[in-house]
Order: sequence, then C-alpha cells, then structure tokens
Amino acid sequence: MKSFATLVTTIVIAVWVVAIAILSVQNATPVSLRFITFQSIQLPVGLLLAFCAGVGMIGMALIQPLWGIADSGERGSTRENDTEFFVDEDF
Repeated sequence: MKSFATLVTTIVIAVWVVAIAILSVQNATPVSLRFITFQSIQLPVGLLLAFCAGVGMIGMALIQPLWGIADSGERGSTRENDTEFFVDEDF
C-alpha cells in the first residue's frame, strides 16, 4: 500500500512539473511581484511558478512532522472514547 501512495505522489508531482513547464513556455513575458511597497525584479511567469511550487513543497515537508506531534496528544484520548461511541445497541 505504501508503494501505491508513493506512485500516486510521484504522478501528482510529475503532472505539476509538466503543467509548470507548459505554462513557462507559453508565458515567457516577465512579470514583477508587488507586496505593499516591495517590488521584485522582473521574472518569467514559469520561473516564478516553479519557485513558488518548490517553496510550497519544501514548506509542507517541513511542517508535516509538526502536525504529527500536535495530533499525537489528541489521538490517545479519542481512542478511549471510540469504544463507547461504536456500541451496537440492537442486542
């Protein structure tokens, strides 16, 4: 089952990379980003999309272990309550 999840993850990432490549070829016009008073240098749209996608993937890879730590405290208490919740009252 883990190999299937790895396959699906690889396919999703490959599709995103292909989509970014197609967009970068079709939109070679340079753009600049503005945030409040800050402005970036002129970059092609595809390069900007690739950079944002890479930063997003790295950010999620770094944040996921923190979600596991936060959920570990809640899981113990909900498992005890699950036995009372799933009681068959037809007997």
